[in-house]
Amino acid sequence: MSSPNTISIDKLARLIGTPKCPALIDVCTDDDFACDPRLVPGAVRRPFASVSDWAHEFKCRSVVVICKKGLKLGQGVAAWLRHEGIPADSLEGGVVAWAEAGLPMVPEAKIPNRDTQGRTVWITRSRPKIDRIACPWLIRRFVDPRAVFLFVHPSQVLAAAERFNATAFDMEGEGVFWSHRGDLCTFDVMVEEFGLTTEPLLRLATIVRGADTARLDLAPEAAGLLATSLGLSRMYTDDLEQLEAGMILYDALYRWCRDATDETHTWPVKKQGA
Repeated sequence: MSSPNTISIDKLARLIGTPKCPALIDVCTDDDFACDPRLVPGAVRRPFASVSDWAHEFKCRSVVVICKKGLKLGQGVAAWLRHEGIPADSLEGGVVAWAEAGLPMVPEAKIPNRDTQGRTVWITRSRPKIDRIACPWLIRRFVDPRAVFLFVHPSQVLAAAERFNATAFDMEGEGVFWSHRGDLCTFDVMVEEFGLTTEPLLRLATIVRGADTARLDLAPEAAGLLATSLGLSRMYTDDLEQLEAGMILYDALYRWCRDATDETHTWPVKKQGA
């Protein structure tokens, strides 16, 4: 049972990947982080000693503070945030317990450089369909909740990426790391590279790959994702509006992959003894 103002790793693991996940702040010392430079999915690094300087960034949000073992640093920073009027808990056992439980962690080295506001900036082709909605969903839910996505004409993606210090994705071209590889789509690549190879995300990746690469035989759900994605692309002329609508679609698919694959639904319900 969790202590007051703490959260268990099991409870946090259920929140990560959902719209209700609190802001996650890693306050491990630089030395401790250097020993294992990975983050709980969606976490950002902040220095514990200057909490009073950055606390305002998390106003109007609930927070989970993560340190090495869930002791003095995590609990102290969480207490300071509560002093600032921010609902904050510390993670029981810290990153040590999280890693020992075999839960996914994102290598910091794989996360692109952030802008002056601490956001990763990504760029891809306009008029997204499947991969270019699925990948932003994955990034915002598991890597960087504040990530920025830019959609431009296909011919300008690489040049604009250079000018605006953005990371190109789902794009053919020399030096594009985040794109299709062999039979894998970009979503597959991101799941693997970001260390997010959980059973639900691997199941979702198969559905995305089937819909994105015209291999609808890979999963029964792939045809439905293809149809829904094409429908969304015709409902919205604004790529960012389509992305927001797509976030809900992938939230639902993820929860099905995680919680409901064995559930069936029939109507009318047969009465007992009928």
